[in-house]
Amino acid sequence: MGVLEKDTAAIQAAQHGVAVCDRSDWGRLKITDADRLNFLHNQSTNDFKNLKPGAGCDTLFVTSTARTLDLATAYVLEDAVIVVVSPNRREYLLKWLDRYIFFGDKVNLTDITAQTALFNLIGPDSHTVLEKLAIEPMRDQPYASHQVVNLVGQTVRIAVGSGLALEGYTLILDVAGAAAVWESLIQSGAVPMSDRAWEQLRIQQGRPAPDRELTEAYNAVEACLWQAISLNKGCYIGQETIARLDTYKGVKQQLWGIRLSAIVEPGTPITVGDEKVGVLTSLIEPEQGTFGLGYVRTKAGGKGLKIRVGNSEGELVEVPFLQRERQQEI
Repeated sequence: MGVLEKDTAAIQAAQHGVAVCDRSDWGRLKITDADRLNFLHNQSTNDFKNLKPGAGCDTLFVTSTARTLDLATAYVLEDAVIVVVSPNRREYLLKWLDRYIFFGDKVNLTDITAQTALFNLIGPDSHTVLEKLAIEPMRDQPYASHQVVNLVGQTVRIAVGSGLALEGYTLILDVAGAAAVWESLIQSGAVPMSDRAWEQLRIQQGRPAPDRELTEAYNAVEACLWQAISLNKGCYIGQETIARLDTYKGVKQQLWGIRLSAIVEPGTPITVGDEKVGVLTSLIEPEQGTFGLGYVRTKAGGKGLKIRVGNSEGELVEVPFLQRERQQEI
């Protein structure tokens, strides 16, 4: 089986069966000491003060004007918080977060990326893989809930969520046990997924990525990531801008999936007639046709809008990862 065939098989498995992807190149930051939850509460967009050990959430790191730096996932432990960040933002965020640790703050920040591995089980049959390995699936647990299990003799932290808008789990473990755990997942039916296939699935799902959809050119609300934003938790970096955008419905552009008729370079303007209404940020060419992500002005229209991107015709479509409307907070 060739490379493209393997990638296609892995994506199909993620959608209809189960795939496993090695995302160990993603950053893992460990935050410890007494002020760790307050620190993350103040430096990112989601509510950490109400999270108990065994819980977690997606959160955004943004600038003071709510421009997006990265989408992260945090897992609250008894004595620490593990924050998973994008590979091309790890070093930047280490320095950025360290700047906000002031004298007297009881916060320690450690990069544990090299000492750990991270795998994602992706797809509706992820639960079956766990059952084969004598692990009770976390079917009814909230997103980012996590627990420690023994998997083929290795201590593994397993969390609800695949990193995409597909069923699945995230596994974090010591790097020394990575090969044994990976092999056990394959032997239990998971189809290995390459980084190329993950990128293709990311775009199809609509998960925004740093240097593509998450840049200082766009804010967190424009990126349609309400699942990672709390408006009820009080002051934090970027909070004022996000609250104002929500109150006055001032979102000038939004991120969309784009079905295209031909290959176009990311960065190409999106037009309606003679008017530029946005820009293409990511592109793939799967078997079912060319597909991309891009920001489009709100006033131009939404789902179903016919557009042009360079020499290609296109249409705006919804993608499952994005949340355009603020959810009611409990």
